Amino acid sequence: MTQGHRNDRRQRMTILGDLGAASFLPWIRRHADRLGLAQTVSHADDERIELELDGPEELIDMMEVGCLLGPIDVWVETIGREPLAVQTS
Repeated sequence: MTQGHRNDRRQRMTILGDLGAASFLPWIRRHADRLGLAQTVSHADDERIELELDGPEELIDMMEVGCLLGPIDVWVETIGREPLAVQTS
């Protein structure tokens, strides 16, 4: 498959809410791995997590829904997404 035909995207996801549970970052990593998304956490505190995701937009949509629904020990208020420029070599 050529690069021009791939439906991969890079996006920054910003998650806001009561995110202080120590289990949330490992949960995000496991969920992204299950979806086959490459991810990098660029910021994390008790109220905001920023991560960059690489993969098909449909799977990034699934990641967003997963973060909104679980785990039970966090409360996600909002999730913002913005596209990032894809770096070419």
